[in-house]
Amino acid sequence: MSDLTIGPVGSHLRRQTQAFALGLVAIFSFEAVDLFFISRLGDAPLAAVSFTFPITWLIYGIGIGFEAGAASVISRAIGRRDAAMAKRLTTDSVILATGVLGVMGIIGLLTIDPVFDLLGATPELMPMIREYMSVWYWVAPMDACLWTCLASLRARGRADLEAKIITAAALINLVLDPIFIFGLFGFPMLEVMGAALATLVANGIITVFTLWFLAVHLKLFASLKVLLAVMVKSWKHMLSIGLPAVFTNAVIPLSAAIVVAMIASYGVDAVAGFGVAARLEPFALLIFYSMSAVVSPFFGQNFGAAHFDRLFEARRLMTRFCIAYGLTLVLLLGLLARPLTGMFSDSDDIRQVAMHYLWLMSLGYGGHGISMSMNSAFNGMGRPMPAVVVTSCRVLLLFLPLALLGRWLFGLEGIFAAGAICNLLLAGLAWWWLGRHLATHANVGSTPTSQSM
Repeated sequence: MSDLTIGPVGSHLRRQTQAFALGLVAIFSFEAVDLFFISRLGDAPLAAVSFTFPITWLIYGIGIGFEAGAASVISRAIGRRDAAMAKRLTTDSVILATGVLGVMGIIGLLTIDPVFDLLGATPELMPMIREYMSVWYWVAPMDACLWTCLASLRARGRADLEAKIITAAALINLVLDPIFIFGLFGFPMLEVMGAALATLVANGIITVFTLWFLAVHLKLFASLKVLLAVMVKSWKHMLSIGLPAVFTNAVIPLSAAIVVAMIASYGVDAVAGFGVAARLEPFALLIFYSMSAVVSPFFGQNFGAAHFDRLFEARRLMTRFCIAYGLTLVLLLGLLARPLTGMFSDSDDIRQVAMHYLWLMSLGYGGHGISMSMNSAFNGMGRPMPAVVVTSCRVLLLFLPLALLGRWLFGLEGIFAAGAICNLLLAGLAWWWLGRHLATHANVGSTPTSQSM
């Protein structure tokens, strides 16, 4: 375990962020690699898989919510030096997350047609969407199990080990993708279904290994022979953060679903272009995602130890970095958007949509990084409601009306510009709110109790 309550704040954040960033490269490569190989099949398969993004993001978002809850309660238990409680919370969180996402996967299998009809998928794309999602939904419970296990490592300051496990999964997926999609080495040619199957097999192998490694080598799990009441108590503590985090992460795919529905009115090529940009965007935001992931355990451990001076310093360092890196992304994507989008499609219409998305959205990426980091800090301290409010405001109060206005005034580009404006406005709210919250606790000398897991 790495103690995040001592040592230089900047060094901790930088080291943990760099380690986790390597893992995020691997995570994002899963779908980027899938999309690259699928694009070799033609524009229709590319568009079909692009229609699935809001749903897969929704499932991922719910899993990330459970992960956030687990990382928060475990890191605070570690900050209080309560190793036994940390093990209990790790075990029970893994069980709950896996079970809930398993049920959601089954519901998803039973509702493929009505859901994607609602999103605007055309009849010619529906067979490919069915093939892809009928396999992908089985990934959901394994992802939930794996990510909750990895959250327990991050809560203990072991983002480096987490990154190695994720990278291994990505490498397996990279090898299996062309084999299953194109039917190499005697395997049948499964096309879009093959991409989903490669993800399923890769995640299955790594999930089994991770469970074994955490149980046998690291001994991070508590006994399964426990009263149901004890397990339910752990679930309540985890869900006090997890449920608001689930809601927060579910709102983001809702925004994506609104975007896809709006873009669908501009044609299949427009949806495909959005799909290309949506798979490139995570790589641009990789450092922001990585930093927000490691901020939660840092704030959790230090809040558990009542080290408020370290939390103020972390807020200041995060803000500086997000502004500087956000401006850098504006310049980089201005230069690189054209060649990057060309890797996925030769169609000028598809590339134009993808480039315009990246150019306009990059103007708000610095704000997006600030919002993510501040929201993660709140979750780490066991205060999830500010993140819920900030994210809900983005979709319901800001993005939807601005997107409708932007589409009316400027067409497709107006929708993208609305997203950038929302990111900038919400960054200011999240930054101010976190500073006010820290000042309140520091002034009263608040010391978290064992009840505030």
